Amino acid sequence: MRIKGNIAIDGPAGAGKSTVAKLIAQRLGYVYVDTGAMYRALTWKALERGISPQDEEGLLCLLRKIDYRQEFNPDGSIRVYWGDKDITRLIRGEKVTENVSTVAQHPRVRQALVGLQREMARTDRVVMDGRDIGTNVLPDAPYKFFLTASLEERAKRRYLELLSQGEKVTLEEVKRDIARRDERDSQRPVAPLKPAADAVIVDTTHMNPEEVVDFMLEKIKERSLKARD
Repeated sequence: MRIKGNIAIDGPAGAGKSTVAKLIAQRLGYVYVDTGAMYRALTWKALERGISPQDEEGLLCLLRKIDYRQEFNPDGSIRVYWGDKDITRLIRGEKVTENVSTVAQHPRVRQALVGLQREMARTDRVVMDGRDIGTNVLPDAPYKFFLTASLEERAKRRYLELLSQGEKVTLEEVKRDIARRDERDSQRPVAPLKPAADAVIVDTTHMNPEEVVDFMLEKIKERSLKARD
């Protein structure tokens, strides 16, 4: 499939955004940009330096010296680095997960990271996922999607992911954490979690990743053909 234009994918935690975004990037030969990893990396660095996630000035100081990069590999895997240190697994830890929403609520922090994200998207050939991509980061993206799923299904997915990483958590703990994050993300005053007006809503509760990808690629194809007419 030959298309042109960035693809924006939004949705709450556990909806399958990252998995689907990577697969779509592979299929189309696009670059995958994980914006959530950027906020997680900043959160990890702040915690490592003893900077409170509530300290916006401290976080901005880190951003002024940011040494962050992502590597998207042909097999669909992504590696995240701060300097020469591979922090791919570290940013998925429980402590980072508990604090990343607080970091993401700061207006000037979001403004700084959005600038970096837009720079990454200048090629017009990226798949970018997050919580405000279609509404704030790339509002002119021609292909926008909002992935969702039931709280129970999202909690189960995240629980299994954490177990595979060696985290010791219970399903109920994960469910409570996701519910709290849903509330924070949807009610924050800056760039809240919500679908873009022209986004395609995809409920992934009863779909596997390949089914979601096939559905989304069909929608992308439809919109691409319509734009040419």
